[in-house]
Amino acid sequence: MSITTIIVNYNAGELLQRCVKAAIQSTQHSRIVVVDNASGDKSAQNLRNLYGDRAGVEFLFNPANLGFGPAINAVARNASSDYVLILNPDCILAPTALEKLRVAMDNDPQAGLAGPAVRDEKGRMQRATVRRFPDPWKSFLSITGLWRLGKWWPKFNGVEARADLSGTTKVDAVSGACMLVRRKSFEAVGLMNEKYVMHCEDLDLMYRLALQNWHSLYVPDAGCVHVQGQSSRSRPTWVHYQKHRGMLRFYNQYQANKNALPLRLLVRSGIWLRFLLLWPIILLKR
Repeated sequence: MSITTIIVNYNAGELLQRCVKAAIQSTQHSRIVVVDNASGDKSAQNLRNLYGDRAGVEFLFNPANLGFGPAINAVARNASSDYVLILNPDCILAPTALEKLRVAMDNDPQAGLAGPAVRDEKGRMQRATVRRFPDPWKSFLSITGLWRLGKWWPKFNGVEARADLSGTTKVDAVSGACMLVRRKSFEAVGLMNEKYVMHCEDLDLMYRLALQNWHSLYVPDAGCVHVQGQSSRSRPTWVHYQKHRGMLRFYNQYQANKNALPLRLLVRSGIWLRFLLLWPIILLKR
């Protein structure tokens, strides 16, 4: 089974080199395509100096930042491989991770997408590793912290889900930092939704797959390290804004018409209230 790995880069610095090096050293071969969205730190140019002549590593330099979805689609649309690996430039694959993801997908023809266990550099599982599709109630529980009561009362389960599973499991959603997508299912849902600028486009993809009776797999035996924040440090307010804009787009597209007007107004206000409340914290972490 052939795989195309797509890495969209924007000012990822030296992490991009670590990411590509790990992908090259993977026990599962893939064609690696680095798409640079007009980075200003020369991270992609420096990488090309290292791997420019290496077979299986290709580069696409965009004259402007086209956004994540369009950058992925530009490559995926012409890919002839069986699978497409969407990999963040700050994500470091374990040597056998891609192979284990591919095997899990091979063994489940109705799986449209698979993701690994995603940890930070200290080995802690990241919260987005396994998720439930959000709705107003689950989102409220996650924002207020009441989701912690879910271990005793399932009704209080929020968006976050337990990632300490012992085997490959069907889930609503996995982390968008590393997603192996079946090309057949990817094309069936129209590739990435290019209306999202940044954030929530991964959730949108998994939701559209589910609507067409494909499911996502969580493969805990596959692992990667996700070093978050490198690309967003130069523009924290913009990234924070796009994250909440993505939340609003997801809600408006899939759920708003199912809710009464007062709830719609409450959800939309809550999204922007969250943006305002967290904004100072985001700036302090810069």
